[in-house]
Amino acid sequence: MTQARSFFTGWRLAVMFVALLVAVPLGVILFSFMSPEKEIWQHLLETLMARLVLNTVLLVTGVAVCTMLLGVTLAWLTGACDFPGRSLFSWSLLLPMAMPTYVLAFVWLGLFDFTGPVQTLLRDMFGQGLRFPDIRSTPGVILVMSFALYPYVYLLTKNGFSTQGARAIEAAQSLGCGPLAGFFRVALPMARPWISAGVLLVIMETLADFGAVSIFNYDTFTTAIYKAWFGFFSLAAAAQLSSILVLVVFVLMELEHYSRKRLRYHQSERQQSKAPPIILTGLWKWLATALCSLVLLCGFVLPLIQLLVWSAEAYGEEFSSSYLRLLGNSLLLGGVAAVIIVSLSFVLAYAKRRHPDKLTQTLIRLATLGYGLPGTVLAVGIFIPIAATDNFLSTLLTSISGYEVRPFLQGTILVMLLAYTIRFMAAGFKGVDSAMHRITPSIDEAARLMGLRGLKILGKVHLPILKGGALTALTVVFVDVMKEMPITLMTRPFGWDTLSVKIFELTSEGEWERAAIPAVSLVLAGILPIILFMRNSEK
Repeated sequence: MTQARSFFTGWRLAVMFVALLVAVPLGVILFSFMSPEKEIWQHLLETLMARLVLNTVLLVTGVAVCTMLLGVTLAWLTGACDFPGRSLFSWSLLLPMAMPTYVLAFVWLGLFDFTGPVQTLLRDMFGQGLRFPDIRSTPGVILVMSFALYPYVYLLTKNGFSTQGARAIEAAQSLGCGPLAGFFRVALPMARPWISAGVLLVIMETLADFGAVSIFNYDTFTTAIYKAWFGFFSLAAAAQLSSILVLVVFVLMELEHYSRKRLRYHQSERQQSKAPPIILTGLWKWLATALCSLVLLCGFVLPLIQLLVWSAEAYGEEFSSSYLRLLGNSLLLGGVAAVIIVSLSFVLAYAKRRHPDKLTQTLIRLATLGYGLPGTVLAVGIFIPIAATDNFLSTLLTSISGYEVRPFLQGTILVMLLAYTIRFMAAGFKGVDSAMHRITPSIDEAARLMGLRGLKILGKVHLPILKGGALTALTVVFVDVMKEMPITLMTRPFGWDTLSVKIFELTSEGEWERAAIPAVSLVLAGILPIILFMRNSEK
């Protein structure tokens, strides 16, 4: 009895509770095949399934290859080489992360569509017979998503290349290789774990994307889940489609977890110092500057300028008090969700510190699985048990009171916050846990010598030290919640719109200019975590 009581401490029970929040929707989705919707599945197999699979495979493969080429090339240039503008590009190439994929998607459509300003200008200059590839195509959506997602590969791979620098080429030259051969035979293989980790993250983000593919009218599993629920009015079919995506995501998450374990190499004392960069000369240095400028221009600068132009044109007619309400809803959801998630992250991080056993580690990993799950999948997985619980409670209360009690949980902000908590728990936990690692055991020992015990150590010693990590986690979660589209779209109360929902509604009607005002707000909010990241990197 004493052993059981010591095992099931309050901290472990709290971790189990958070893990249960994730396990329930996942279990609901995975067990949905127990009662298949035969008619709907027959319709999907006959009309849509082949296209869904083909589109998803083409999209994932294309985006993975493009982001790898872009991310690795830019990471090598800024992480291991020296050329004009390197210090500027080193951080500014992360700015496309502030541009949600669905925002970049509708801006590109507005710019490069047949009636857009780019094609119109070029036809005026070179003749009306001039034709361009259709942006509303598989290559078009791959290109847009690649510009939005390459920073994942760039950021991780740059860390790998920055520890090599000229030493990798020196090692290659000692083997008789030239600079180019040295890159492919020495530097690139050494950075392979960082590259694979970044590409796997890109693949998961691509599978989870709903906004960009919806704007391009490009059917994938995420759009099929949405249509099964709101088109066929079948939660069961949506859950069964979700289960296929969950199984694929689980495999990718295991691969990503394995790749992160490999992000370690033995380094000698000489290698631990920052490697000198390779100085590019002649034409090569200007080609490097031109490539970085082109990527930054297409991925952030040009879209932001177009958004500002559209916002200025539509401001007088479009902006009203309703936008203040949308902004207020987005800020409220982001703020409340960030506080909840970071508070739970404190619990997980402190429980991990107090109980560093295998069970606690496994439960924490389960509690943070939501980061790899698409928003459409989570929306379905949460709504089904919430609806069942709601119906049960309303029936029970009706039988007890004798008065009809209608369901009161479905379509509430509570459901949205629960979905956000599961989806972004990993983002909050990572920031808090990283800060927790800075608290050495000697600090705890010193606190105990001063007479502090239990929660007093947490309140008087740990929390003041963790303030920086908590602020970073709050900012990242806040921005992620503001940008989240599918969860908000599928679980919001009736009439409760946000900036992301407004963008979806306007872009669904092709109203690019009107969607620019809420889009600018989201982009400016997305720059905040990048600024925090750069400040922490400098420190």
